[in-house]
Amino acid sequence: MFFMLSKLLFFILVPFNWIIILLISIYVVKSAKLKRKLGFITVFIALVFTNPWLYKPATKYWQADFKELSSVKNHELGILLTGMVQFDTRNQGFFGSTADRFIQTATLYHTGKIKKILVTGGSGSVLHTYKPEAVFLKEMLLKNKIPEKDIIVEPDSRNTYENAIFSKRILDSLKINTPSLLITSALHMRRSEAVFKKAGIQFDSYAADFKVVDEYFSIDDKLIPDGKLLKEWSYLIKEVIGLWVYQLY
Repeated sequence: MFFMLSKLLFFILVPFNWIIILLISIYVVKSAKLKRKLGFITVFIALVFTNPWLYKPATKYWQADFKELSSVKNHELGILLTGMVQFDTRNQGFFGSTADRFIQTATLYHTGKIKKILVTGGSGSVLHTYKPEAVFLKEMLLKNKIPEKDIIVEPDSRNTYENAIFSKRILDSLKINTPSLLITSALHMRRSEAVFKKAGIQFDSYAADFKVVDEYFSIDDKLIPDGKLLKEWSYLIKEVIGLWVYQLY
């Protein structure tokens, strides 16, 4: 139930969907006064949620801080959260825009910062049955010269809450009592930290996949509306609302 509600919540939190619903409402309603109000709201939402000058500082504020690799202590285990792969109709996996999680995890292993890797995450699809993402990522880790004995797969979890619960069971079975290193996207880290802490897991954090970084001023990047942000905002809103929901759950 919680999994299905999280999928519905994500649909509701997409600003582009708000605009579509408002446009349909404008077409359907009869009152000219109400049409004008709905039109004003539609334009306002479109301007706000396509504005990089608003999106970038909000995202940068929410993101976890960047850590230099040299400052990271050695850990027995790194916990890699999935959410970076998409599958086609042949069940072939392809890395997406958040693949930096994988890159950073492999780097942490090869530099000796983590000795083993726990990959947690199955399939997040509602309608189709795909290979568990953790299984695909294990295959990719093996191709990156990480020994199979150092890879642990948790293939059943479907969201961050289940990532934490199922990872806790594995950590307990392995009798790992020292802090693990939690690895996920910078935007996702606050919510992940809250959920893993609530599950009773000891961990340090290492953020990857930074959506916004410090950069020199550019008119293109700061002031010109960008339609892609209608979707990007939804991820930020989801993290904020999701953190609040998990704290109540």
